[in-house]
Amino acid sequence: MKFTDGYWRMREGVRASYPVEMLDCAAPAPGSLVVHAPVQRIRHRGDLLQGPLVTIACTAAAPDVIGVTITHFAGEEPRGPAFALATDPPPDAEVAITDEAASLTSGALTVRFGRGEHWGMDVLAGGRRLTGTRPKSTAVIDTEDGRHYVREQLDLGVDHHVYGLGERFGPLVRNGQQVDIWNADGGTASEQAYKNVPFLLTDAGYGVFVDHPGLVSFEVASEAVARTQFSVEGQSMRYFLIYGPTPKEILRKYTALTGRPARVPGWSFGLWLSTSFTTSYDEATVTGFIDGMAERDLPLSVFHFDCFWMREFQWCDFEWDPRVFPDPPGMLRRLKERGLRISVWINPYIAQLSPLFAEAKERGYLLRRPNGDVWQWDLWQPGMAVVDFTNPEAREWYAAKLDALLEMGVDCFKTDFGERIPTDVVYFDGSDPERAHNYYTYLYNRTVFELLRKRRGEDEAVVFARSATAGGQRFPVHWSGDSESTFEGMGESLRGGLSLGLSGFGYWSHDIGGFEGTPDAGLFKRWIAFGLLSSHSRLHGSRSYRVPWLFDEESVDVLRLFTRLKMRLMPYLAGAARQAHEEGLPMMRAMILEFPDDPACTHLERQYMLGDDLLVAPVFTVEGDVAYYVPDGVWTRYLTGERVQGGRWVRERHGFDSVPLLVRPGAVIPEGAVDDRPDYPHAEGVTLRVYEPRDGARVTTEVADASFTTARQGGELRVTAENAGEWNVLLVNTDPASITVQGGTVTGHDQGALIRATDAHLLVTLQGNTEGITS
Repeated sequence: MKFTDGYWRMREGVRASYPVEMLDCAAPAPGSLVVHAPVQRIRHRGDLLQGPLVTIACTAAAPDVIGVTITHFAGEEPRGPAFALATDPPPDAEVAITDEAASLTSGALTVRFGRGEHWGMDVLAGGRRLTGTRPKSTAVIDTEDGRHYVREQLDLGVDHHVYGLGERFGPLVRNGQQVDIWNADGGTASEQAYKNVPFLLTDAGYGVFVDHPGLVSFEVASEAVARTQFSVEGQSMRYFLIYGPTPKEILRKYTALTGRPARVPGWSFGLWLSTSFTTSYDEATVTGFIDGMAERDLPLSVFHFDCFWMREFQWCDFEWDPRVFPDPPGMLRRLKERGLRISVWINPYIAQLSPLFAEAKERGYLLRRPNGDVWQWDLWQPGMAVVDFTNPEAREWYAAKLDALLEMGVDCFKTDFGERIPTDVVYFDGSDPERAHNYYTYLYNRTVFELLRKRRGEDEAVVFARSATAGGQRFPVHWSGDSESTFEGMGESLRGGLSLGLSGFGYWSHDIGGFEGTPDAGLFKRWIAFGLLSSHSRLHGSRSYRVPWLFDEESVDVLRLFTRLKMRLMPYLAGAARQAHEEGLPMMRAMILEFPDDPACTHLERQYMLGDDLLVAPVFTVEGDVAYYVPDGVWTRYLTGERVQGGRWVRERHGFDSVPLLVRPGAVIPEGAVDDRPDYPHAEGVTLRVYEPRDGARVTTEVADASFTTARQGGELRVTAENAGEWNVLLVNTDPASITVQGGTVTGHDQGALIRATDAHLLVTLQGNTEGITS
């Protein structure tokens, strides 16, 4: 939200008051610093008789994390909801108050307020200023219509860039953008977003999380081009400063505060096939799709029933439409006998014709208007109402309806919608409607996810969610929403996914081929490669089916190729998923996350890292022309073994059966022995693909319960296995004739030397080659 008219003046009807000096300060508790700052200089006692007086309270929330609360009037009643945060105050947090300054230090992070003539807060790490405030940065603001805001501005250096703020579909770098944290169902082609997160990450060593679940307005190098600004309506605002120093470390600490992504079941990484949104289908149609996939040797893991598994005008009643599904339990049993998992579409809305409407109305389970009427409108379903998830009985009631489906054989749910939640309503628990608007999706998805955990087990719960806010990463998986079936829509989706990953979400998916419209065969095939090299992969559309043979026969071949590639990569992808759960790092990573010191990676948004070691550059043309940046070092094409010199841009053309997929120098990629499903024993028969490690390198690779250590010392390469059965090593770009092996047998391979291990300790001697493992 903009308050100024250019740099010098305020907008008409806006009055701002700014702290100008530290009146006094105190340390009321360990790890706490409180500063009182008047908005005019105190020259004599008469100046003490007028305000405002701004209170700034700083608290050590965790090592390298400091909370800052700016307050005007402290009499404001606390209003829910509030984010669930896991703070861990460090016992060694230090407050220092001297004649020159007052400061609070938590870990390596310090906030410091000077007592001098120029007001401001410095944010320091290791003695270096990361950011901070200056005169007129912090403000309490009144408008002529009686509204009150708290605003903060943090300095933004010339070479500093801002990322995150949820799943946003515009340019990845937020500099120059206005972003309102307000969930909306706006597709992927506008400034609106389904998943708004009031957290920004910078490449300057720090992140900022604004602890307000409602509307937070960010002006990122926009209203003031050398500052990042954020504001909320009310009398106070709390935000957290999070020190890295790297983007990865910032994400680790942010997700420790707001929650880490849960583990998801192995089967969820396989291919999902949907009936699509408004298409006509019945059991025969579904069976025909599944038969067609099997006949064409296309591995399929999950079949999804979209909204018309229920009767029209009755979403949601959670009852199968008896006209087209006369025997749901039998149908589900038949599908599961084929090794499939089952997903069904749901949302948090109850149509007036649903039998559940009267039941929920009578019990008080629906959002109501201030006059007591149930809130209703006619969008999506006639007379639709919204379940009130702040009511514990409503949550139990809703979960019980889903529980009956789980008992029938359903495995998971696509939790659609939950964005356009009204604000002219009354909540059961008295939640403030503005604060609850974004937070609603947290309660909705938590209700469903917790039921799945209860019924299916800790590691078997998974949803396919569209809406989210801070903390929603705890309930995966999330997909991008309604994209157009165009290359532009494909690009929007990728930008959104990378932005969401930089906002604390570990897993992400999208509709292969786009949602709105029907892609042509060329676009569909290009999107297949992107979709199968994403965290989760789903064929879904709006008004047309997405089985590949309806496009052309080459689409079938392309889908088979990339689906089977993903299945072989599952030992590697499982390791990336483990990082998402344990560290809060996304499986799909913007290049800046892995290469923060390479300025060429700052704005890259058409490529990404999949886990630590695989670079993916989706192709955005039918012809196959693609340009992408390769960081420094000698990389290797995963599909062919060809070397690519990095530190430069590469331009090339790819067929539909190819995509730029490069391996980081010195990486060890575990490849599985199974290519028709994702949930197999990943360590059995695994092949460690070793990419020319440098002398002195040591890499540990975890695969299921097995562990492998690859170490290079001079002309010797040692690979040691623990808890491993059969395993292999592929020395990529190594001539089998140039090595001798102890503890294994060597044969040729189209990409190098393949060694079948016969012992837990494998020793490879590089004959006459101590610079690298090369042919």
